[in-house]
Amino acid sequence: MSITKVLLALCLASLMLPAVAKEKFKVCADPLNPPYSTKNQDGFENKIAELFAQALGQDVEYTWFAQRIGFIRNTLTASVNDWDAESDKFKCDVVMGVPAGYDLTLTTVPYYHSTYVLLIAKGRGWDDIKEAAQLSALPLQRQESLKIAMFDRGPGTTWMQQNGLLDQGISYQSMSGDSENNVAMQIDKDFKAKKIDMVILWGPVAAYVTTQSPKNSYTMIPMISTPGIKFDYAMSMGVRKADKDKKLLLDKLIVSKAEQIQAIIRDYEVPLLPITKETPRGQH
Repeated sequence: MSITKVLLALCLASLMLPAVAKEKFKVCADPLNPPYSTKNQDGFENKIAELFAQALGQDVEYTWFAQRIGFIRNTLTASVNDWDAESDKFKCDVVMGVPAGYDLTLTTVPYYHSTYVLLIAKGRGWDDIKEAAQLSALPLQRQESLKIAMFDRGPGTTWMQQNGLLDQGISYQSMSGDSENNVAMQIDKDFKAKKIDMVILWGPVAAYVTTQSPKNSYTMIPMISTPGIKFDYAMSMGVRKADKDKKLLLDKLIVSKAEQIQAIIRDYEVPLLPITKETPRGQH
């Protein structure tokens, strides 16, 4: 057989071989959770997942599930085959944003550090407020006109309670189960409808609200942590507790891609604090 025929036969044989599937970067995410993640993949966690996948020569694959109680159980630790609880094949491998030290997962080194802020709509009679402590010092008549959103849990509500402002709070649920609006989207709508004038909100969520309106529509005042109330949190990525190799891989990517990660998050106007060895850990 001539060399040409041999090469032709090898080429034909290679065409008949089954294609090797490209390895996936498998992310657990909420399909309606701006500014973090959306099904359109335009949240900052989507962008960071894509950055990591490219670095690894992989494609991103999502398992979508609403961010609520049971999220980890239904995504990160859920078997591909629901009938086989012992299966070592899981629906997804990485949760992009969990508090550093989160007890339901093994967590990576932090990849950003943010804080709660007092977000105030401008032009509604509160433009003189430059720090949160001023609210509790207002004359009673003015305090009674406050329309401040208050969540069922979180440091903002604790702060309001300690400062005698609970009666001025307008209640919201942290996890509403709304299939059309997440917390950030609902707060944005209610600000625009003038149902609320201010809120103590986690930094990325506050950033989403501000970016949905013309510039300078809001005053954003960082809340300062005290021994009694913690407002700033380091955020990490979560993997299954036994998946130490995945954690180490992500740790290396977080360190090597640190500047790009910070640039992505800054593009969403998230208030960022330095990440240091002393960066506090905990849940937000």
